[in-house]
Amino acid sequence: MAEKKTSNSEYNYLILVPTILLIGLGLVVVYSASSHLAEHRMGDSYYYLKRQAFFCVLGVSLMILARYIPCTLYSRLVYPLLLISFCLLVMLLIPGVGYKVSGACRWLRWKGFSFQPSELAKFSLAVFMAYSMAKKGVNIKTFSRGLLPHLMVAGAFMLFILLQPDLGTVLILGCWILLVLFVGGVRFLQLFSVVALSAPVVLWLVWQADYRLKRWLVFLNPWEDPNGIGFQIIHSFLAFGSGGIFGAGLGNSKQKLFYLPEPHTDFVLPIAGEELGLLGVTAIIVLFGILIISGIKVALKARDLYSSYLALGLTCMIGLQVMVNMGVVMGLLPTKGLPLPLISSGGSSLIINLLSIGILLNISSRT
Repeated sequence: MAEKKTSNSEYNYLILVPTILLIGLGLVVVYSASSHLAEHRMGDSYYYLKRQAFFCVLGVSLMILARYIPCTLYSRLVYPLLLISFCLLVMLLIPGVGYKVSGACRWLRWKGFSFQPSELAKFSLAVFMAYSMAKKGVNIKTFSRGLLPHLMVAGAFMLFILLQPDLGTVLILGCWILLVLFVGGVRFLQLFSVVALSAPVVLWLVWQADYRLKRWLVFLNPWEDPNGIGFQIIHSFLAFGSGGIFGAGLGNSKQKLFYLPEPHTDFVLPIAGEELGLLGVTAIIVLFGILIISGIKVALKARDLYSSYLALGLTCMIGLQVMVNMGVVMGLLPTKGLPLPLISSGGSSLIINLLSIGILLNISSRT
């Protein structure tokens, strides 16, 4: 028993410590990246810091609560969660209800606070996939009971996210669904067929929207339009490059001075790279690596299939978002507006990710 307790405590620390360090680092970097922008827009250089601190307190409170709530509770709430998430996505399409930014209607806004329903949808799908796959057992290998029902439920959510429009989140969700199903035992040939049939549709969606096509062209050669659509990624490169090994020091970023658009949200990592250097970015990558590897180990050691699938799904969701954000800001992937979990400014993502980590801590304590 003593051995088991030590193991559980170790995993709890390997999840909790990186999380707290990333949140703290996020507060520092968000303030540094946003202070000039907040002063210019809001007349208060602490505006975005105060918002982020509020969401941190709320998110950590949820994380602590989730740590002590049995994860079996979510399996009982799986269908109400799916229904609420789906209704919120539908509400975005009702004129006057959804809040539109840069042509995309992805937020619900109330009294100055915005909420992104797609973040709750990711969490709800993670709970549903874990519950459904564990319930099906060996039947997961059959097309009619394994692949088809999961694709139908996930496809309905992805369709309404696509209508916002948000193709990037749809692609991330699609990759995540296929990964979780593969681990769950769905046959590789079935999953490959889904990818083969989906690829032409994705290519058509990119081709028929000018802004998506331009993002792909800029990804291939950002220097072709340095003052236009390539402006953001080029200044991301400049931020990383000017940081060197040790960085320019906290608060000394030049790219945050209205060169790099929205430096406190999707492109917060280049500002960290400029101010903290290669060593700072490496530390962030290592912390995420410890968190994700620990989450996978918790999934492998979970006491039942449902807990295992839930831990794996939540860990993979955080890990995919980290990889995509870092890939985008380093020019390895086409530009996609996706926050860096636990670090970027934004309440919806931070709260859902901390709730997910709280569930991982609960599952870890029960291994």
